[in-house]
Amino acid sequence: MPAELVTRPLTAADAAAVTALMADCERVDLGEAVIEEADIVGDWQRPSFDLTADTLAVLDGDRLVGYAEVYQGRRAEVYVHPDHRGRGIGTALLGWTRRRAREVGSDLIGQTVPERAVDAVNLLRRNGYTPLWTSWVLELPAGAVIPAAPLPAGYAIRPYRPGEERAVYRTIEDAFAEWPDRSPTGYEDWAAGVLGRPGFRPAQLLVVVHGDEIVGACHLLDTDGDAWINQLAVRADQRGRGLARALLAEAFGAARTRGAQRAQLSTDSRTGALDLYRHVGMHVTITLIHLAARP
Repeated sequence: MPAELVTRPLTAADAAAVTALMADCERVDLGEAVIEEADIVGDWQRPSFDLTADTLAVLDGDRLVGYAEVYQGRRAEVYVHPDHRGRGIGTALLGWTRRRAREVGSDLIGQTVPERAVDAVNLLRRNGYTPLWTSWVLELPAGAVIPAAPLPAGYAIRPYRPGEERAVYRTIEDAFAEWPDRSPTGYEDWAAGVLGRPGFRPAQLLVVVHGDEIVGACHLLDTDGDAWINQLAVRADQRGRGLARALLAEAFGAARTRGAQRAQLSTDSRTGALDLYRHVGMHVTITLIHLAARP
């Protein structure tokens, strides 16, 4: 790390500064800023995340110019402000994430970076990281709708009801647990990032019910004219009935009635869902690569 810079763990009071840093990076690397402070706050309040041990801030005077975090010893985030790249900050933060992963006994540490961020991809490759999967951000064109076929008899979509939290979590976690190279998410961590995310409303968490059973769920974020599906899952034994498509149509339709102009989501090559989203009229806007290495 350059000698004139100072490092320290982040605190909850740094959320706004981290959001601003990430937004500046996204404008350069993605072409637009998509991060919201609520995303940061929701992630940091997960019980398994130790803000003191799992984060490192880099400051030039009072200005935050870089930061890194490691979640569950497996997933890393490293951001360096575009004005301060080329100073060795990213390399130093990358080394810190690997040391932190070793401290907690992880056997693999990975990062997801935009495909177009060639310098970041090359830095990871030079340090022994190899691609594990590809992710895509998809968007439904303005004015387009997802035609939803009628639900099978006995099925319905509605907002979740208080008391159903663990059933919703279990539906989502069981579906996501099928992905290779994925660490489990505990209920408390899930609840902190969904139910405890600043601004959460019950209308943002939709469920598919069959009788008294929850068999599918969708967590939607819609703020400032954008709709983003954060999680979408259908129980394995209920697939092939059009439930995921119906959830998509309901979620995006509801968001648009609340003023959303854009409808987006992300998926990756582990899920096999890319063709579904393309089939309903969505198109890829951003491609990202997840690269990983042994600590």
